[in-house]
Amino acid sequence: MTRLDEFFDPGTRNWAVLAGLVAASRAMDLGSTWIATPKLTLEGNPIARRLGWKWGIPLNLLLALGFATWPLLSISLITTSCLVAARNLQSAWVMRSMGELHYRCWMADRLAECPRGLAWGCFMGEALLVGAVGGMLMAFSEWRLVPFSVGLGMAAYSFAVGLFSSIALWRNR
Repeated sequence: MTRLDEFFDPGTRNWAVLAGLVAASRAMDLGSTWIATPKLTLEGNPIARRLGWKWGIPLNLLLALGFATWPLLSISLITTSCLVAARNLQSAWVMRSMGELHYRCWMADRLAECPRGLAWGCFMGEALLVGAVGGMLMAFSEWRLVPFSVGLGMAAYSFAVGLFSSIALWRNR
């Protein structure tokens, strides 16, 4: 059984499996982002937006290779990436069909018509609910690698949703 503090040497079978899974999950996140916002106009992560596609793709590949040495980090990143991709795909079809700028204006209009506290509360509600499930997984994992790592990935996703949604709402006010 793999421990939380165990590492895999690059080139080993376990490292290769994790590297492939991290790369695939990062590809799902990047692919869903490209479907939703090919020009990155709607990208919520300012670092990803600044890197752009030219630097974001190779950096993610390098991170996948490096992160695969630590199973705890790999599994949590896989979880977070899959949750982000799922969230992107939920609205990607609307973003793509409307166009990035039109969707941004439409969303800004919706937010302007809604009480600020309601919109923020809904985004934070999503973050807290996912974070609560992640926290429970971590708390009851008995320090087993996979449930703890999945819980950590859910908590990281929760944090990212809360942070980037708050930044977007702050900028939009």
